[in-house]
Amino acid sequence: MSHQEYHHYPTADVILLDRGDGNSALVHLHGATILSWKTKGTEQLYLSSIAKFDKIKAIRGGIPLVFPNFGPWELGPQHGFARIKGWTVSIPPNKDSHGNVIAVLSLEDDEETRHMWNHKFKLIYTLELRDKELVSTFVVQNKDTNAFGFTCLLHTYFRVSDINQTGVAGLKGLVYSDKLKNDQNETENQEIVTVDKNVDRTYMHAPNKVLITSGGDLARKMQLNTFNLPDIVVWNPWDQKAREMSDFDDLGYREMICVEAGKVAEPVTLGAGQHFECSQTFKALL
Repeated sequence: MSHQEYHHYPTADVILLDRGDGNSALVHLHGATILSWKTKGTEQLYLSSIAKFDKIKAIRGGIPLVFPNFGPWELGPQHGFARIKGWTVSIPPNKDSHGNVIAVLSLEDDEETRHMWNHKFKLIYTLELRDKELVSTFVVQNKDTNAFGFTCLLHTYFRVSDINQTGVAGLKGLVYSDKLKNDQNETENQEIVTVDKNVDRTYMHAPNKVLITSGGDLARKMQLNTFNLPDIVVWNPWDQKAREMSDFDDLGYREMICVEAGKVAEPVTLGAGQHFECSQTFKALL
């Protein structure tokens, strides 16, 4: 997917990180959603062709940011408000001495967020585009006089050419919560986790490195390294649910797999004046 396809967005809504060597990333300020990440000109993320860009609904695809709640939320929208709020560019994209491009976005509490979740906070999201790598560092600052709890997750949609030739390694032996079985706990026994139906699992106490491989026309191998994100969600809606979602391509499930690093099984409790930092690094090995 070329950057030219995004020409209809107002410049103020999108920022481009570009190393000038075929490695680039495109970020929408609605939700600080990473729309595109290319390595050597090859798109690594799945973005629905019918995703909504109305600044109301979360953008379907790329890497939306989940905070302060993962899943259904009695205080507000599912997956919280961070992915549907307008973020601020604190530091625009700039190259460092190594040729890497860094940008920093931020989000602070306002009247709307306090109405849902009455806490003062600041979120800082730092993106670093390296050669074949994308580093996302997420920091939560408690600006309040009281402690608060939250969960967070980076909801990555990986693009693959064939879901039937795609697998995730590094999860064997882990206990996972199966959302499709009323959050029943199961133990993973596959060396390579594959998907052939609707899957929605949260793997707990995951290693800080997993590997995503995919064959077909777009063969690829992607390494995901995490820091302070002990849970890995694996999700694919499959055919029926894909058709039921108004902003998801009917056949899109064939071309994507969500492998999402998060802190969701056990909430973070953050004391007044404290901060929490986590990060994920994607590295294209193929």
